[in-house]
Amino acid sequence: MTASSKIASYQSYRGVPSLAGLATMTEATRPGLGIEACVTRLKRFHYAFRRLHEIFTAWITAEPIYEIKTAFSLHAYLCSEHVLALRTRVGEMREPPLGLEVVPDPALELLFNEIFAAPTTGERLVGLYEKALPALDAALARHMADTNPLTDAPSVRVCRFARLELADMIDFGVRSLACLVDDEARRAMEPWSRLLDDCLAVSGGVDGSAPARPAGQAIAPLHSATPYVYDPVPRRDERFQDLYNQGVNPEAFLYDPAFDPRSKTLMMLFKRLREIDVPEMMASIIHETKGKPWNYYRDMSRQLWDEARHAMMGEVGFAALGIDWKVARITHNWSLRLNTECTPIERHAVLYFIEQGLMAKTGKRYEWEVGVQSGDPLIATIQDFDWADEVLHASLGREWYIPEFGDRKQAIDYGDQCWSKILSNWTTVYDQGLTRHENWWPEIYQQACATWGIAADPQVLAYRETYETQRADLKAVSGSG
Repeated sequence: MTASSKIASYQSYRGVPSLAGLATMTEATRPGLGIEACVTRLKRFHYAFRRLHEIFTAWITAEPIYEIKTAFSLHAYLCSEHVLALRTRVGEMREPPLGLEVVPDPALELLFNEIFAAPTTGERLVGLYEKALPALDAALARHMADTNPLTDAPSVRVCRFARLELADMIDFGVRSLACLVDDEARRAMEPWSRLLDDCLAVSGGVDGSAPARPAGQAIAPLHSATPYVYDPVPRRDERFQDLYNQGVNPEAFLYDPAFDPRSKTLMMLFKRLREIDVPEMMASIIHETKGKPWNYYRDMSRQLWDEARHAMMGEVGFAALGIDWKVARITHNWSLRLNTECTPIERHAVLYFIEQGLMAKTGKRYEWEVGVQSGDPLIATIQDFDWADEVLHASLGREWYIPEFGDRKQAIDYGDQCWSKILSNWTTVYDQGLTRHENWWPEIYQQACATWGIAADPQVLAYRETYETQRADLKAVSGSG
C-alpha cells in the first residue's frame, strides 16, 4: 500500500472531522513551508499593511470626497489591526529581534511610494484598490495554499481574517472607481499603472514567492520622484459650503431647557456629522507622531475610525428624516486651525480635553437621554453608541496622552490652554469675507417639521444664538467629539 493510499484509508472516530476541522489528513501531511520561509512572507505582508495604513491615514485630511474620506478612515483602522496581528504572529516564530521595520524589497517600496505620492483621487484609488490590495490578497491566498494548515494554523488564521476584510475594501474601491474614473482618465494614467505592475513583477509579488522578473529597463519613480509632503489642510467636496460658518451654536440650544428633546436631536445630528473634522485632525497626529509602539497607532486609528463613523451616524439620522444635510454648514474650521496652528501634542491635548468635557453631566449621557426622550429610536441608538465610543476614547487618552505629562491635572490644564488658543476666530473669518455666519437653523428645522407632520414652534424657529454671542461657558463641549 502506498503512502498516499494509507493516508486516504485513515479513519477518524466514527467519521468525526479530524484535526479540529482545520484540514483533511491529506492536506495536513504536505510538508508546507518552514519557519524561515513563513516568517519572510509574513514580514512582507506586515510591510504592505503598514504602508497601506500610512497611505490611508495621511490622505484622510486632504481627500475632498466625503465618502472616500470616511472609507479611508475605516481602511486605515483595519490595516492597523492586521499590522498588529502580523507583528504578534512573527514574534511567536523564533524571531527576536523581529526586524519588522526593514524594507523587504526596493521595488515593493517603490510601489507604495508611488501610490502615496499619487496626485489625484482617481490615481490613489487605482493604486490602492486595483493594484496593492488585490496583490496583497493574492499573496495571502498563496500563503494559505502553500503553508501547512496544521503546523502553521495561527498564520492561516491571521491571513484568513485579513482576506475577509481585504475583500470588503477591494469591493468598495471597485465600486468607487466605476463612479469616479472614466476611460479617458485610465488612458492618461496607463504609464503609471504599468509602473505599478512592474514594481510587483520585479519584487516577485507582495510575498516575494513568484520568480522576480528582471527589469528590462530599471524601474524609475514617476509621482514619487518628488517626495511626498503631508498636506494638513482639510479638503471637502462641493457639497460642503460655508466652511467657516459659526452662525449657529448647537450646544447653547442643546442645553437650553426651554427647547423640546425632538428639536434638540437635530442639533445632535449636526454635531455628529460635523465630527468629520476629527478624523481630519487625528490623521495629522498619527502621521506626524513617530516612534510610538504599534498599539498607539492601532488605538489612535480606532478612535479616528469611530469619529468618522459618528459623522456617518449623523448623515444617516438626517437621511432618515428626509433632511438635506447640505443645508447645515458642516465646517472645517476646527480641524484646519488645529492642523495648521498647533503641534501634534497640542492637538492631542485638545482632543483629550474635549473628551473629558464629554464625560461631564452635560456630555454624552445627557445627549443619550435627549435621544431617548425624543421618542425617536434611531436617535437613541445613535447616541447610545456614541456615548460608549467616547468612554473608550477617554480611556485611550489616559493610556497614551496622560503619560506625556505624568500628571492628569497638568495634562488637562495644558489641553485647556491649547483649546483656548484656537477656540474662535468668528470676527477674523467674517472680516476676511470667508463667511457671513448665516443662520441655517430655520431651514433644517422646517424640513424636520414637515417630516414630523407638525407646525414649527415659533420659539424654536427663531433660534439664532451664534458662537460669538455665547461661547465662554460652553468651551469644553463646543468642539467636535
